[in-house]
Amino acid sequence: MKLIIVSGLSGSGKSITLDTLEDAGYYCTDNLPLALLKDFSKLLTHSDKRPLKQAAVGIDARNDQTSLNQFSQLIEQLETDGIDYEVIFLRASKESLLKRFSETRRKHPLSDKNTSLDEAIDLELERLNSIASHASLQIDTTHTNVHQLRDIIRQRVCHKDNCGLSLQIMSFGYKHGAPNDVDFVFDARCLPNPYWEPSLRKFTGQDPAVIDFLNQSELVQHYLNDTSQFLNRWIGEFANSNRNYLSIAIGCTGGQHRSVYLSEQLAKELKKHDYNIITRHRELS
Repeated sequence: MKLIIVSGLSGSGKSITLDTLEDAGYYCTDNLPLALLKDFSKLLTHSDKRPLKQAAVGIDARNDQTSLNQFSQLIEQLETDGIDYEVIFLRASKESLLKRFSETRRKHPLSDKNTSLDEAIDLELERLNSIASHASLQIDTTHTNVHQLRDIIRQRVCHKDNCGLSLQIMSFGYKHGAPNDVDFVFDARCLPNPYWEPSLRKFTGQDPAVIDFLNQSELVQHYLNDTSQFLNRWIGEFANSNRNYLSIAIGCTGGQHRSVYLSEQLAKELKKHDYNIITRHRELS
């Protein structure tokens, strides 16, 4: 049986993740007490009826601290029982979480008359640190909407058994902050910037005018070729080490021109190797 443990900060997208997994055929349950995780997994694998092939559970900070501190032992027990498991941990910046709770007017599960929302977020992250340290997939949803999160889960979890290695190639702008949930980051700020061409400023790296401009730059083509060769060389090594997903980010100043162009071009090149690829342009969304 494949068991996915979904945890993370409140408001970061745990419910959306579980809903997406359920749509993909996983048996899902939320807010499972950690003390019941061992019995839950045994119940699914030793049922009198046909045992389940895939299940997912949501674990949050409402568990008592003693159970959270014993998460490592629980994981070891799953391995001993021969259960194939994966831990997904979702997070977002405090500013983003504060805004989401303000917009939805929901109460944070750890806030009360003595604990403010700001303090509850810090407390939650501290309490869930033992789970986060075991996560094979951490997703920062600060700049990710509902539809993008669903796509990430589908591409990097739901389809990986059928499609081999999944790749996410993301463009971003450094002035909006670099992503912290990626495997490789490439900085394209050294390349000629179409933004300084008045006729190109309003376009993006997906528009023909910008594509033509960057296609004609020898420096850009050298950068693209070198990056492509590097990834072609090392992605295979990750696949051979049983890695199922890999995230690649390319940044420029604003995330509108160079990084978008390079992400699109790299996606075209890497698709030749039959990788399952999702391309995301963070700042364009």
